[in-house]
Amino acid sequence: MRFRIFKTLLLSFIITAFVLSNVSGFAQEATSTPETDLSADRQELEEELAKLEEEIAQYEGEIGKTQAEKKTLQNQIYILRNKIKKLDLQIQQNNIMVKDLGIQLEDTKVSIGKTSSKIEDSRQKLAALLQLIYEEDQKTLIEVLLSGEKLSAFFSNLVALEVLSSKNQELLENIKQLKGSLENQKESLDEEKEDLENLLKIQLLQKQESQGVKGEQEWLLEKTKGEESEYQKLLAENQEKAAEIRARIFDLIGVPEAPTFGEALDLAKEVEKLTGVRPALLLAVMTQESNIGKNVGQCYLPEDPQENREKRIMACGPPGSKRDDVSLFLEICEELGRDPYNTPVSCPMSYGFGGAMGPAQFIPSTWMIYRERLKEITGEEADPWNIKDAFLASALYLGDYGAKKQTPNGEWRAAMIYFSGSTNTRYRFYGDSVLRIAEQYQQDIEELERS
Repeated sequence: MRFRIFKTLLLSFIITAFVLSNVSGFAQEATSTPETDLSADRQELEEELAKLEEEIAQYEGEIGKTQAEKKTLQNQIYILRNKIKKLDLQIQQNNIMVKDLGIQLEDTKVSIGKTSSKIEDSRQKLAALLQLIYEEDQKTLIEVLLSGEKLSAFFSNLVALEVLSSKNQELLENIKQLKGSLENQKESLDEEKEDLENLLKIQLLQKQESQGVKGEQEWLLEKTKGEESEYQKLLAENQEKAAEIRARIFDLIGVPEAPTFGEALDLAKEVEKLTGVRPALLLAVMTQESNIGKNVGQCYLPEDPQENREKRIMACGPPGSKRDDVSLFLEICEELGRDPYNTPVSCPMSYGFGGAMGPAQFIPSTWMIYRERLKEITGEEADPWNIKDAFLASALYLGDYGAKKQTPNGEWRAAMIYFSGSTNTRYRFYGDSVLRIAEQYQQDIEELERS
């Protein structure tokens, strides 16, 4: 029995050394930074981004300077034109970031493919090793002794047993590094996909805002015919529209009976008492979320899990994972007595998943964090499709991340985290846009309060 163990270990050492020489190289390559022929393209993109950032900053300065001057038609047109130029540059900037991120995605996919191939190659070699050990282990002592040219050669090989244990450990460690590298690459790929999804949402917002500013410029020129006197008359008329503001329908796509602006404002003021979040900011976030989802409420979770994976209606990771939204969505619907397969959720964009619920656009995993707090406040089961619950949930979220301070920095930070869970400056357009909308709403609110 002892001889059989020695014989097995000896064969293991010989073949393991061969496999180790290959796997060690695999691990070294897998844990290094992947390089592609696209590195030059990425450098060029980064240089172009830097130039665009400088130009955007210049237009921001011009806009700020002109806004501080007297409100004349000439200044207003100048501001609108600069806003359009700035938005065009931001769209170019975002397109470059999307392209750059696409390169990174391809890099990571290639690296994952290479590492997976090497792990499979290593697995096959180890399988061959085990098969050979098994076959050799079936030989008798006489066959082993007679197979060597000299008996001393066999005993010389036994010296290798002293280092066999450490070599086997080294082999296992290298295979472990390969597996760890693969897991890191897959995690990086998931993050890059999420970044791309967020950038595409930003891109949609930029295009919508650009179209809005261009429309405002055309409308202004049409109404005033380029005459200063007509502009000042129009300005005076606009200052008397408090009643129209109160009657304006607040844009909450996917809600059967959207509130008027006045009703939404009253609700936001009540929520402010509970959370400390400024009404104008809350209304701005709710508007922004609806604008992002022009398709909010138009998709439904398929009953077939495979169909859901293909259409990407809702994230469907394993139970307990970061994006196990399907099982949580089913739980939410069951508690509220809703049919999960006939309850509207947001549709996916060209990348990523849909599945956001109601006016506040919470994904199920995020909603679950706040539903108990909502229940404690309202005394009822929280419903993401209920306007009051949606307002309150959004305000609680914003308040948790700095909005209750009611400072520009605190509100900007809260809006950014609401959007992406971070303050990554590549998404700063979202936070900047929310604060711009909040400023407009604040003017509306003050106009209402003066009337």
